[in-house]
Amino acid sequence: MNDTKPTLAPTPTPTPINGDTFATALQSGIYRVIGQQDYLNRINVFPVADSDTGTNLSLSLSAALPLLSGDKNKHLGQLLAATADALLDSARGNSGAIIAQFFQGLSDSVGDSAELTPESFAAAVTIGAEYSRDALSQPREGTILSAISAYADALTQQVTTTPLTELAAQLKFANRAVNVAVEMTPTQLDVLKKAGVVDAGAKGFAELLDGITNYLISGERTTRPETRLLDELPARVDIPDVVNKSQYRYCTECLLTDTSIDRRKLREALNGLGDSVVLAGTKRKARIHIHANEPEAVFDLARQFGQLSGEKADDMRRQHSATQNQTRSFAVVTDSGADITDANLERFDIHMVPCRIQFGDRGYMDKVSISADEFYTELNNNPHHPTTSQPAPGDFRRQFQFLASHFSDVISINLTSAASGTYEGARAAAARSNAPGRIHVIDSLNASVGQGQLVVMAAECAALGHSVDDTLRVLRERIPITKTFAILYDLKYAVRGGRLPRWIRLIADLIRVTPVICIKPSGRIGLAGCWLGRSSRVKRFAKFIAGRYRDENSVEISVGHASCLDDATHLADELQKYIPNASNVSICDMGTAIGVHGGPGTLIVSTRPFDLLDVATGSGRFD
Repeated sequence: MNDTKPTLAPTPTPTPINGDTFATALQSGIYRVIGQQDYLNRINVFPVADSDTGTNLSLSLSAALPLLSGDKNKHLGQLLAATADALLDSARGNSGAIIAQFFQGLSDSVGDSAELTPESFAAAVTIGAEYSRDALSQPREGTILSAISAYADALTQQVTTTPLTELAAQLKFANRAVNVAVEMTPTQLDVLKKAGVVDAGAKGFAELLDGITNYLISGERTTRPETRLLDELPARVDIPDVVNKSQYRYCTECLLTDTSIDRRKLREALNGLGDSVVLAGTKRKARIHIHANEPEAVFDLARQFGQLSGEKADDMRRQHSATQNQTRSFAVVTDSGADITDANLERFDIHMVPCRIQFGDRGYMDKVSISADEFYTELNNNPHHPTTSQPAPGDFRRQFQFLASHFSDVISINLTSAASGTYEGARAAAARSNAPGRIHVIDSLNASVGQGQLVVMAAECAALGHSVDDTLRVLRERIPITKTFAILYDLKYAVRGGRLPRWIRLIADLIRVTPVICIKPSGRIGLAGCWLGRSSRVKRFAKFIAGRYRDENSVEISVGHASCLDDATHLADELQKYIPNASNVSICDMGTAIGVHGGPGTLIVSTRPFDLLDVATGSGRFD
């Protein structure tokens, strides 16, 4: 008789996921979100109806893509650590910051592990959910937090009840729970119910998970989506006026680094400056997101806790206004080198990407975190002469992708390429955007009020319903005949900035010469002429310009000033006296494009033939 007991087959254990597999799956999930970017923008109403959640999530997650391709044999723990750091650096918007914090939790939980098992992944997601919730000062259900929590709870349930199931199958079960949570968001937030949409951040998280899980189950990758035309995009959501008009204007963000950031004190201080506070990151690096009215107050506070970088402030009111405009087929963007009145910026929904200003080790966002008057006060008193730089590469790209989700085309009119790299930066951003064929980047070959006139003209065309092709044609015709002249009160700022040798200033002061500078047809700044003496400069400047304008047609005139409004008003009156056919004479503050070298007291005038359209009567025509 054989007493040998039968040998039991070993219990199968789920196959772990290594770094390479996870990298490909995450790449697939990110492309899934990018493909849904436009739809996510359209349904974005919380925390503010600024229609940019899809763009924010896409750009935030895209920062991880270079890490996910390339060499094989990726170490999972190292990959997650690098991914979390990249997402923190690039996080945009409320949802982008929360996603970054979620991945920080995953990374901290996985540590140095080279593989993911169902148990370790469930534990990591649970930590990620806790990190995400802790990042918010006022966490709300019915948001991306609810979707993340549903994911963590479902995975924990799976490893408890069916521990031997393959991870991919467990993720599929958890994804269903997330999709249910997304569908429930309108029952948790009244603003979603009123708008008839689910939460955009929660939906974006669900799309990310679906892309990941689909690859793990079927092996099919989601690839980078093709550019779509506007008529292929999802229908625009009609957002009621009652939905989420924030009392705060700017979505303000920055990155903070230090050896040990006191996150509790920082959060408490931020709570007094605005709402929608998200503080993501670690004790050594923190991403601040807040809706506030004074971005510079946020940046000043952050500087007390460490070194600041990556400052950003989006005008949420302008975003909301622009995306709800049903009549314009294209949007107009410029950089802060253009000087435009606030009334025209608001009236024509013109979007402006700020250049950067640096006084020593202190940086500002032009016309956002420092006003024109504050700039000239600082220029006058600060021992460091300022340097200016073009917008950060991501600033243009984000603006382009956001607007391309809502308009068939985008026209970007930029500071002269002869004096700045801003135009080339905008071109590079357009090429890297998700709608390169629909973003038209124009070199204004001008600056200040001259650039501003061209921008306003394009925006007027959009408001009157003209096509983008006709507008581009007229822009190219008008750029060579838009003339800009300036006189400086004191040449010392041009000397400090390296634009003039010191001996030229000494001679000019000695013989009391008033030079007139101009922007030449090539876009370069040069000398247009001069006169002896410093008296009656306003009247003589008006005569100088009038003597160079012989056209009998109407001419639009813009006057800019550097903290000398009385002189600018006087100049406008004199120009109307000497140029009887002048129309639409406007006055605005002069920014940094010319002002950084001109200094306080500088006056600038731009003239443009005004036979394109008649805005006063509301009728337009093309030549």
